[in-house]
Amino acid sequence: MPASHRVLRLAASVAALALPFHAIAATTPVGIDALKVYNLIVLGNLTSSSEVEGRTFVGGNLTGSSSNYQISTLPASSYTGAGLVVVGDVTGSIKNINNGAGAVVGGNVSSGFNLNGSPQTVQVGGTISNTNVNSNTVVSNLGTTNPAFVSDLRQDGSLMSTSMTELSYQLGQQTANSTLSISGNRGTFNAQPGANGVAVFNITAANLDSIGEIQFNRNGADTVIVNVSGSNVTLNDNFLGGTANLGEHVIWNFTDATDLTLTTAWGGSVLAPKAAAHTYNYIQGSAVFGSLVQDGEMHVGTYAGSYVVPSDPQVPPPSSSSSSSSSTSGGSTGGSGTGGTEVPEPGMFVLFALGLGGLLLGRKRRSERA
Repeated sequence: MPASHRVLRLAASVAALALPFHAIAATTPVGIDALKVYNLIVLGNLTSSSEVEGRTFVGGNLTGSSSNYQISTLPASSYTGAGLVVVGDVTGSIKNINNGAGAVVGGNVSSGFNLNGSPQTVQVGGTISNTNVNSNTVVSNLGTTNPAFVSDLRQDGSLMSTSMTELSYQLGQQTANSTLSISGNRGTFNAQPGANGVAVFNITAANLDSIGEIQFNRNGADTVIVNVSGSNVTLNDNFLGGTANLGEHVIWNFTDATDLTLTTAWGGSVLAPKAAAHTYNYIQGSAVFGSLVQDGEMHVGTYAGSYVVPSDPQVPPPSSSSSSSSSTSGGSTGGSGTGGTEVPEPGMFVLFALGLGGLLLGRKRRSERA
């Protein structure tokens, strides 16, 4: 058997072994599952003056003026984790955490939390101030009393970043079976789902720039993937018929984007793991960015489809740049992959599979210790 074939089989075997560990041990959902749990995922730093109706994960630091988290009462879920997870520090003005969501923070909380609703649990690796304890449970300095708390959280951030970059790349490799029709200022997305219920569009940022209105016809598709190529993206189109429920089934995938600006209400989940983004209006659906300045709300209606990521261990080719900012407290940076059509070298498969397997095995072992 050629050496390259043995390498690929080894990579596939390691990846296959790693997946069950993740299913058993994961405390933080990643990849396509994370889109179903979190309303907002920022792989680097988040600067916010707005609010998130659902759950939030921040791989770097959280700062900015007063902002609000989990302001909506969420439906029953098997996920019981905190409504706000921050790998780094929480600074700036006070943050409001609602509906008993709770928080997990790897660094320090100098901004303080307003803990609203039913009693909450807040776990902090460093120090916390300006927080109303009352009937809530607030535990700080866990980085000293339980060093694994911080290292495990950083590991979660790293795995989240890796999985989101890989997910975006994999979605970008899917073959289109649906087309965008442009007439004047209007673009009509007419989904034509295959037997698996998945419809795929492959368009460019220039296509979006050329229109001002979007008519979206899902036509019963379980999942609609809209792959948008281009490094600089502006989302300023109006959705005819509104944005309701699009985020539960539509994923706008910006694999190449390093800069993204949103100025109009957007229908559909947004996956842009390398992008430094600035939002001025709301997104209805799940949203993933490399880093984010948030001046627009994040609305629930997160991804709820049943899309199954291909089992082959596709990973993005290496990139020399990354758009997201790293945390001063060890938060992870954004993904570094690109969305081109290059085929990864066999060695990359091995490195990725082994690395992912190591991360997940570590998570399994710490779960067993607990």
